[in-house]
Amino acid sequence: MSRQQFLRGNKQGSQRVIWGAAFVGIIFLILAARLWYLQVIDSDRLKTLSEINRLRFVPIAASRGNILDRNGKVLVKNTPSFSVAIVPQEVKDKDALLTSLSGYLGLDRNELVQRWEKGKGRAKYFPIVIASGINRDQLEFLEENQLWLPGIDIEMKPIREYPSGILASHLLGYLGEITEQDLEKEEFSNYNQGDYVGKNGLERSWEKVLRGVNGGRQIEVDARGRYLRTLIETKPTVGNSLVLTIDQAIQQEAEKALGDKAGAAVVMEIDTGEILAFVSNPGFDPSLFAGKMPQDVWKSYLDDKRHPLENKALKGQYPPGSTFKIITALAGLESGLIDEHTTVSCSGSYDVGKDTFKCWDKKGHGSVDLKRALRESCDVYFYQLSEKLGVDRIAEMARRFGLGNSLGIGLENEKNGLIPTMEWKEKKYGKKWYRGETLPVAIGQGYTLMTPIQLASMTAAVANEGTVYRPHLVKRVVDPDGRVLKEYKPEVLYRPAVKPQSFRLVKQGLLAVVNEPRGTGAAARLYEVKVAGKTGTSQVVKQRDGKRDVAYQYRDHALFVAFAPFEKPEVAVSVVIEHGEHGGSAAAPIAGAILKTYFEQKGVIKKPVAKVPDSDNSEDAPERTEQKEGDQQ
Repeated sequence: MSRQQFLRGNKQGSQRVIWGAAFVGIIFLILAARLWYLQVIDSDRLKTLSEINRLRFVPIAASRGNILDRNGKVLVKNTPSFSVAIVPQEVKDKDALLTSLSGYLGLDRNELVQRWEKGKGRAKYFPIVIASGINRDQLEFLEENQLWLPGIDIEMKPIREYPSGILASHLLGYLGEITEQDLEKEEFSNYNQGDYVGKNGLERSWEKVLRGVNGGRQIEVDARGRYLRTLIETKPTVGNSLVLTIDQAIQQEAEKALGDKAGAAVVMEIDTGEILAFVSNPGFDPSLFAGKMPQDVWKSYLDDKRHPLENKALKGQYPPGSTFKIITALAGLESGLIDEHTTVSCSGSYDVGKDTFKCWDKKGHGSVDLKRALRESCDVYFYQLSEKLGVDRIAEMARRFGLGNSLGIGLENEKNGLIPTMEWKEKKYGKKWYRGETLPVAIGQGYTLMTPIQLASMTAAVANEGTVYRPHLVKRVVDPDGRVLKEYKPEVLYRPAVKPQSFRLVKQGLLAVVNEPRGTGAAARLYEVKVAGKTGTSQVVKQRDGKRDVAYQYRDHALFVAFAPFEKPEVAVSVVIEHGEHGGSAAAPIAGAILKTYFEQKGVIKKPVAKVPDSDNSEDAPERTEQKEGDQQ
């Protein structure tokens, strides 16, 4: 090799060394710059991440307040429930973990994935609840295998327990897991994924009062997520409790009396507006809504023609039938068009132009005054009176009692009912009011609609002769230590301008409905207490005279309203039986059973003692003569 070639080789080797050294130097400079950036510029962020990896916040759900009846009997309380949660940051293989949990817990993997996807975007380091209400065997399995299930947390949350089963289910309501849509609302800003929230009934309307304040623990974990120690713990605050106006015994009797019939019943104190019973029948099991509702149960609710999920006492709007004759009679008395001596001849029908309006008694009632018209529910009497009054004067009297508007009972979605007027029809349909349309309104048919709450309120106001109280369900709010935070007093809504004499004449007619021969409400009679009331039967659809083989959904509704004692009224009752056909035979006995329970509790009526019946005493019982009424248009 020549000297020139040797020098050229050495020069090329030196260049490679230089380039190699330069490359290594650049790498070291990059590493040094990265270290400087991490240790100086980004140190605070990395320290925070380190702390987050080391520290974990475990929420502790607060118990909701209890719900009690007026006598302190617990209607709703709490019981522990366990949930499975995952901390996303600690999960390396999400698919494998969810597959394992699906197999171990017997849960639908797709549902677990959906819960993961919904929850992971809210808080990376906050546990995502993927399964609620796990049983004891599932809980023990997870605790035993938690080391091989990275990121798993087991949370204890209190859920609702209903000691009386389905009692007052529509009133109490139920809880459900909060939805993504709810979490986006301002009112739920303090809630987290997996929390339970009131969905309807009192649980929904009084959510802010019943819900407590969640607590939590900040714990330290090792690199595998295993618990080391608790650093900080904030105890949850239990929610406040509600003491209701409801009387559990009366509520139970009312639901028992309705049996398997679809309908509603409301029992109200006359001089306070306190609701003693609030029934929508049939009921449902509220405990099922807090977990995964069995598909067969959900389907049975949806397929039931009696509509068990509908709150009929709050949202049911029914033609009031002949119970509305109370309003028509008061309108007639106040206008001076009738008095107690005014008579009408009933031949069984009444003609207006080319239309014939039938009385429920096709044979006719003969000569009828106000008392007899109420007692035997003569339609023709009120047809003729309504022609003289006109629909607007009837409506004006109804408005004095707050009818046609919600009464603000304290539950969401209370319906208004409907009291028609000439102006209303013009606005609604763009048509004028016809003379023949007033006659059905006078007997609670046509466009007229009322709720069971309004029926009870109207009856109470007639009984106390002129005061409409706001119906209410909550007597007081108490804190976890039992201290009264707020007490709810009677609130007057309206004072109908009606003369005492008009009230008394109508009340005499209502007393006759229950206690005199041919009264349509004899089935509600109590021999120890004088009951006054009014039957009603309202058409669902216009029918032919024959009612045999009429499908259930086309049968008439049966209604009855009552108050007692007549001399000094204390309590009012309204009963609606959907498709029950006759108020006197279907609704009146239920009202009688409810009133009997009320007065048994007060000691006015002695509770029966089981014994062998004595046939000799049967003659002492007064004769009970009931006359059914159909209230046909």
